[in-house]
Amino acid sequence: MLTRRHFSQRVAAVAMMITLVLANTPAASAQDDKSSSAFADVVKGVVLDPTTYVPALIGYDATMRDWNTSQPFFRNGFVEHNQRFTLTGRPDDTPLNYVVGRHQILKDAVTALGITAAQNASSRLLERALLQRYPGHRRVVKTVGWIQRISVASLMSYHLAAPHYRQAQINAQRAAELGFR
Repeated sequence: MLTRRHFSQRVAAVAMMITLVLANTPAASAQDDKSSSAFADVVKGVVLDPTTYVPALIGYDATMRDWNTSQPFFRNGFVEHNQRFTLTGRPDDTPLNYVVGRHQILKDAVTALGITAAQNASSRLLERALLQRYPGHRRVVKTVGWIQRISVASLMSYHLAAPHYRQAQINAQRAAELGFR
């Protein structure tokens, strides 16, 4: 998962990029509502794009499955290996209670959503700039934009979810073997 340091670095990078884009945008006049339209188009594109939400949703689902399948072990005295879900912040220690762990998972999903929204916004801003520079290549620019957003969403979804889905499966098998409910 993302650490606070990595999240802060990404937020700073996105903020710097947005500042650079906005600094290079010509000022809008009363007769020229292009920039407000551009802003609205980018926001609308990010809000309506499934690649904004999918990584957060998949990551949340996977982590909750892992967390839920871990609960029978915790009730039977087992410890949590993931330090992000222990009381002390050290691996192989007492786990957080269920509600606090679920809140941690929700915070992780919101963080992932923020990152994908910022990434999609930057992708759309770049796409707009390329369309202005190469208006005759609209189809290519749009296609490359979609490929980029889908690729990033796919990779991020895999990175966030795969280990948790694997662990949930292992937890379910072991719980069945041990007779845990």
